[in-house]
Amino acid sequence: MKTLRDIGLGFFRLYRDGFRNMTWGKPLMWLIALKLIILFAVLRVFFFRPTMAGLSDEEKSACVSERLIGDTELRIHGNTDLGNYGNAE
Repeated sequence: MKTLRDIGLGFFRLYRDGFRNMTWGKPLMWLIALKLIILFAVLRVFFFRPTMAGLSDEEKSACVSERLIGDTELRIHGNTDLGNYGNAE
């Protein structure tokens, strides 16, 4: 019976040999890695601001619980259109 180490070594050898024999695969893998870096690093910095920055732990927990409970109450009463819910005016 094969041990877990033997199975892991077999997977490693499979991927190692597969990457050695690639012609188009290597540039495509680099392109995928570049796209992931752009998606998760660059877009997060410019488009996804931390909405609770500068709040204390108590204020953060109150804000989260208010949004969770408020969203549930809207769904219970049959109103699924949130509209401007949660936006400060």
